[in-house]
Amino acid sequence: MDLQNWIDKGYELMLEYTPKVLLAIVIWIIGAYVIKYLKKGISKTMDKANYDISLKKFLSDLISWVLKIILIVIILGTLGIETASFAAIIAAAGLAVGLALQGSLGNFAGGVLIMIFKPFKIGDFIEAQGESGTVKEIEIFTTKLTTPDNKEIILPNGSLSNGNITNYSTEDTRRVDVTFGVGYDSDIKTTKEVIMSVINANELILKDPAPAINVNELADSSINFFTRVWVKKEDYWTINFYLIEQTKEALDAAGIDIPYPHSVEIQKNE
Repeated sequence: MDLQNWIDKGYELMLEYTPKVLLAIVIWIIGAYVIKYLKKGISKTMDKANYDISLKKFLSDLISWVLKIILIVIILGTLGIETASFAAIIAAAGLAVGLALQGSLGNFAGGVLIMIFKPFKIGDFIEAQGESGTVKEIEIFTTKLTTPDNKEIILPNGSLSNGNITNYSTEDTRRVDVTFGVGYDSDIKTTKEVIMSVINANELILKDPAPAINVNELADSSINFFTRVWVKKEDYWTINFYLIEQTKEALDAAGIDIPYPHSVEIQKNE
């Protein structure tokens, strides 16, 4: 093939592909602008919805990359490149990655659900998956708790979002339940008055809802009084310990007996 033929061939290719290349460039510029605009709009929408910052960044980047892949496929099609096989390769690769990361994807989905429905937030005290503690971090794949004795517990979001969650911090108030057992020779009315005097002496115990003291059980060796008081959630443990300690001292001072189990050893004649 002589030089002239090369020139003619190059001229034909230029006439054929120049418009396609120019169109591809225009599509890329417009597409990049649209993706940037959409990413910004989605970010603002998530800001208004108070999405968690880690979820917002992850979803924003994920959407951006998906749109860029779609844009590249469109540009390749504009240039006349067969995109069916290209799309098949992407689909196969996505399936392989999905199977390999099945557990991680489940945790990711669980993290998204937690961040969207917000069954708890950072700072809440929760009980889940047999563990309890204060929520320290909510990440895409895991949630970190800090236990009362300052241990860190990491829970996978997949199982966490699918299991039962007890949130002790959702409501402003909590009820403290304590049971006191006294001897059968103790006067019920006097016992209630002694316990109520301990309750009335502490200003952290709320008046509304009113405290309640009821005979809950006639046990083997004691009459059990079920005591219920309401407190602000941050005062729960303070009042729990207060009631146990101060009621014991008050019952002792009033001469009301608190029985304890007695074990009787029976000797078997051989």
